[in-house]
Amino acid sequence: MLIGEALVDIIDDAGIRREYVGGSPTNTAIGVARLGLRAELLTSVGRDDRGERIAALLAAESVELLPASWHAGATSTALATIASDGSASYSFDIAWTLPAAETRAVDLVHAGSIGLFLEPGGTEVLRVLRERAADCLITLDPNIRPSLLGDRDAALGRFVEAAKVADLVKLSDEDAAWLYPGCAPEQAASSIRELGPRIVVVTLGGEGALAVSASGMTRISAVPVVVADTISAGDSFMACLIASLLELSLAGVELELEAVLSRAAHAAAIAVSAAGANPPSRAALDAAAGSMPKAE
Repeated sequence: MLIGEALVDIIDDAGIRREYVGGSPTNTAIGVARLGLRAELLTSVGRDDRGERIAALLAAESVELLPASWHAGATSTALATIASDGSASYSFDIAWTLPAAETRAVDLVHAGSIGLFLEPGGTEVLRVLRERAADCLITLDPNIRPSLLGDRDAALGRFVEAAKVADLVKLSDEDAAWLYPGCAPEQAASSIRELGPRIVVVTLGGEGALAVSASGMTRISAVPVVVADTISAGDSFMACLIASLLELSLAGVELELEAVLSRAAHAAAIAVSAAGANPPSRAALDAAAGSMPKAE
């Protein structure tokens, strides 16, 4: 089960605007489903044209939109302005509330991004993570949006509380720099791991990624690619990590960490090669990166 925002990304590329369904947990849920695994999304969408568009896309992508996700307000939007290097900057029109999550048997709960930090829904997200940590895997991707967070100390406190119950945390080097200013990514990852997660992964853009686990530091290089935009790079990387956890187990991912990171980097490379959110299918990822390592 993935928890967090579903919204419509309005992409402004050289003054030309296009609309796509977005939101980090939503993109991640689609990425998980495209890799052939069951994905359920608990979110907050309005009963309007954009909300119906989100629901239709999720259905087409085999992601189950949990019924409690519907509300009476407007569906949230994010305006993403694309720079000449393909990077995106964001402004938001978003309200985030979350119904009480159903108690249902799941193997993994993923959360993060705006949904973890923005109130009033963020408090409920943290409650769910704490409640479910005893009976399933927990993954976390803070996906920091500074323009929405306001008080950095409060955001850091929320992240720390969520990380304490997570099994795996993935964040970008930009997230790490915002949460732990003055610290190198390696230092930030080590500090986060001391909070409790077994594995902490930091993506480094064109420099690849690193992970800290019980075995120490693992590094991989980025996959060479011509970048259209970076909108779903991190979400596709995260979806691949989730798939690896579900297929290999947490211990299996620890044993195969370099291969798992390399596979996730290939997923991100496929995602950035086309405009908009573009997580790869299982077939495309297998063709680019080879098959998933086998669980022992």
